[in-house]
Amino acid sequence: MAAAEPFLAYGRQTIEDDDIAAVAAALSDDFLTTGPKVEAFEAAFAGAVGAAHAVACSNGTAALHLAMLALGVAEGEVCIVPSITFLATANAARYVGAEVVFADVDPESGLMTPETLEAAIRRAEGRRIAAVLPVHLRGDIAELPALRALADRAGAVLVEDACHALGSAMRFDGAAACAGDNRYGALATFSFHPVKTLTTGEGGMVTAADPRLAERLRRFRSHGMEKPAGADPWWYEMAQPGFNYRLPDILCALGLSQLAKLPRLAERRRTLARRYEAALAPLAPLVRPAARPPWSDPTLHLMTVLIDFAAAGRTRRQAMDALGRRGVGTQVHYIPVHRQPYYRARYGDLTLPGAEAWYARCLSLPLYPAMEDADPDRVAGALAEALAP
Repeated sequence: MAAAEPFLAYGRQTIEDDDIAAVAAALSDDFLTTGPKVEAFEAAFAGAVGAAHAVACSNGTAALHLAMLALGVAEGEVCIVPSITFLATANAARYVGAEVVFADVDPESGLMTPETLEAAIRRAEGRRIAAVLPVHLRGDIAELPALRALADRAGAVLVEDACHALGSAMRFDGAAACAGDNRYGALATFSFHPVKTLTTGEGGMVTAADPRLAERLRRFRSHGMEKPAGADPWWYEMAQPGFNYRLPDILCALGLSQLAKLPRLAERRRTLARRYEAALAPLAPLVRPAARPPWSDPTLHLMTVLIDFAAAGRTRRQAMDALGRRGVGTQVHYIPVHRQPYYRARYGDLTLPGAEAWYARCLSLPLYPAMEDADPDRVAGALAEALAP
C-alpha cells in the first residue's frame, strides 16, 4: 500500500539544525533578554534590507503600534489603511486614538493604488491625515513613489506594512530598492511569525532612516524609559509611558541564524512561485495567480490565486474542503477589515468594490521552502479536481 502524501499546510516555518543550535547556545549566554544579540540582530537586519536603523520588537503588531507611537500619531487624527490586510494594520491606529479611513484596493492584486488612496483622502473630509499605511500584500510591493507623493501632498507620513515582504525588491524609474530600506517610507514594519520568510517564533522589526525616530521606537519598546547622559547607573526617567515590546536574545539568536540563510529561503520561494505559475496556467481563466505589478520583484509570503467560484459551480468552502481531503491546506487573505463588527459599528457600512471583488475570489495555496519541486503540480492537480464539474 502506497504511503499517503504529506499534508501541505498553506505555510509553515523552516527550522534547521543550525537554528536549533543557535537557540541552544543562546540559552547558555549571560543574557536571555536585553542583551547583545538584540543589537546584533538589528544591525544584521538593517544591513540585509539596506536600512540605516532597525529596531526589534515582540511581533509585527507591536511594530505597527511602535510606528504610530514614534510618529506621534494623535487622537482624532486619521490613518489611511487598505481594507485588504490583517486586522493589526488598522488596529494600530486605533491603539493611539486615531481614526481609520479604509482605502479600496486593486481587485486583481489586492494592493492600495494611487487612485484608491486619492479616494480615501477625499473621504477623510479635511481631517488631519497623520499616516498612510500601504500593505505589501503577499510580498508584492505597492506603487510607493506615487503613494508617497500623495501622502506628502496630504501632509501625512508614509509607513510601509512590509510584514509580508522581507526579501522583496522593486524598481521604479530604473532605480532598484528593497522593502524596508526607507527610500519611500519613513518607517517599515516586519513580522517574524512562523509562516513568514524569516521566523523568530514571534517577533517584529521596524526600520527607519531618521535616527530620532529610531530612538523613539527604542524608548517606546521598553516602557518609555530613558537614561539621561551622565546620570547615576541606576537612574532612569519616563517622560511618556511605553510598552514592554522587547524581543528576547533567545529569539534574536534564532533570527540571526535565519537571516544568514535569507537569500536561500527567498530564492526557494521564488522558484516555487515560478513552478506554480506554470502548473496553474492550464486552469486559466477559472484560476489565475494574483496580479503582479511590473515594478515588483517579490519574495512571496503567500501564493494567492483568484478563482471564479461561480463559474466553477463551487463555493470557496466546498473547494477548500475538497482540497483538504486531498492533503492541501489553504487559507483566505483577507476578510476586508471594513467588514469587521467593530469597524462597521464605528464607521458604518462602506462600499469598497475592489476589496469585495478580491475577497470573493482569493485563496492562498501552500508556499514554504520545504515543499518539493513537484508539490506545485500536485496542488494544481488537486485544485483542478476540486473545481471539476
